[in-house]
Amino acid sequence: MLPIYAQDWEHIKKSPLYLYGEGWGVTVSEADNNALNDLISKISVQVTGEIEQQESEGVSNDSLVAKKEFVAKIRTYTQATLTNTGREIVENEPDAYVVRYIKRSELNRIFDRRKQKALDYVYSAQRATEKEKIDVALKDYYWALMLVQSLQYPNEAYYTDECDKKHILTKWIPDQMNKLFSNLNIEVVNRKDCDVELRITHNGDIVSSIDYTYFDGRDWSNIYSAKDGCGVLELAPGNINENYQLKIEYEYRGESHIDKEIESVMKLNKPIALRNAYFNVKSKFEICTADQWPNQKQNESIASSPISNTELASYEVALNRVESALTTKNFENIETLFTPEGYEIFTQLLKYGNAKVVGTPRHTYYPYDDYVVARGLQMSFAFANSYRKSFVEDVVFTFDENNKINNIAFGLGEEAENDILYKEAWPTKARVALMQFLENYQTAYALKRLDYITEIFDDNAVIITATVVPASVNKKIDSPELHEIQNKIIKYNRYTKDAYLKQLERSFNSKEYINLRFAGNDVRKLGRGGEVYAIQISQEYYSSNYGDKGYLFLMIDINDPQKPLIKIRTWQPEKDPNFGLYGPEDFK
Repeated sequence: MLPIYAQDWEHIKKSPLYLYGEGWGVTVSEADNNALNDLISKISVQVTGEIEQQESEGVSNDSLVAKKEFVAKIRTYTQATLTNTGREIVENEPDAYVVRYIKRSELNRIFDRRKQKALDYVYSAQRATEKEKIDVALKDYYWALMLVQSLQYPNEAYYTDECDKKHILTKWIPDQMNKLFSNLNIEVVNRKDCDVELRITHNGDIVSSIDYTYFDGRDWSNIYSAKDGCGVLELAPGNINENYQLKIEYEYRGESHIDKEIESVMKLNKPIALRNAYFNVKSKFEICTADQWPNQKQNESIASSPISNTELASYEVALNRVESALTTKNFENIETLFTPEGYEIFTQLLKYGNAKVVGTPRHTYYPYDDYVVARGLQMSFAFANSYRKSFVEDVVFTFDENNKINNIAFGLGEEAENDILYKEAWPTKARVALMQFLENYQTAYALKRLDYITEIFDDNAVIITATVVPASVNKKIDSPELHEIQNKIIKYNRYTKDAYLKQLERSFNSKEYINLRFAGNDVRKLGRGGEVYAIQISQEYYSSNYGDKGYLFLMIDINDPQKPLIKIRTWQPEKDPNFGLYGPEDFK
């Protein structure tokens, strides 16, 4: 008598209701991959045959594609995206024989899932536009377009607006992207020698983030990431050109590896040229409008006490020396400006890509306990080995009671910063502590400061992360750590502090760079434990081999502002349909 799985397989093999693929290999994984490829080939034959039959019956549709092209589209479906297939291991290793199968009636679901994924990207792009995150909006629109073009009938994929009007996505998405381009304004606000400072706005508002490249007369630059409306052109010495062509990035092919489905369709589809993405920028020498932002000012919104002019002058001298060293790459004789810990962070900063001061520093200062915090320096960090990427960051220096620099951090974006500073009902000390904590947190991940991250996590911290896992029709969502969100299976993993730090160390070692961006803070003071705060924040994570965006929740104890402790940390890619976002009420 045949085993039950063999009986099932024989039934499937003989049934006209199924398509199946067979694969052999030394391992189950190899045999499974071969079976999947065999199944995909049969799916392409099945669906292409249906198209040819429609054509022979006189059906005219511009979305019908040539057989060769359609087979290529089917090949973009992988084990991760073909989630409604069954699998049987007929023979186990070392001579594995695996079959993959799918009901013919399920074929349309393959395309429906991809269509829904494209719409999810569209909705994400719309949310990003509202927050002036132009880089995210353009990327999500373009990736949605790539997905739509790989569908069986691209021109039958629609977006329904708030007035219930349907729009064909293949036409509507480029219109939305061109609308974004047409509402951008890029102007030069300062040029001195080889550095050109740009101000970028969208509908008159400062953009939160946007990416671009520029042609300097010889070649196209790295991709630069502008932040809070501030962008730069870093020109070669001796470049006397006054006109430059700038292209807003929208394809993000170099980042497509973070989503294998996107990567596969990007390879299949030809690039789409959007001519409105190109801008002509005119820059003359010595524009120097820096007097609009005078140096040596105190930030009165969070200053607890005035700083004397003598003290301001001493901080200014120190920062000018640091900036000069960064510009000339001569770091002799500046170590005395730092504490030992501060200089160690400074050397780590220098290793974070090719570091360079950009624009005109506009320093502001404010006191905090026995410290003084200085803001206003911007730096670019270029990474030539990974997608030729460059980030522009606000760099924040903290001086101790001896006027030495004891900490350096990347500043928050304007939106995230204002979400904290304008909570005037809270003590100034708490607001500053929270802002500094978030800045130190994101900087520690960027500079891979595992020592600092170890210190800020409580030994008994609750740490939960969510990951997207492949799904199949054989896997039931009956486990408490598994949830289905928008056709994705999300697994929640709980870690001890030691386990999380070990995983983080492996992640740090595998990446050339890491860059975090925060936005949309929701900060609450809890009614217990003194100065304990709950932060729900949108986080965008970029690295050389991985990227994501999701929601970070932190419960932080800042009763000792100099020694903040994370009691709870969670991350999730989407709002869960059962409970939304993690918050303090989930950990009573």
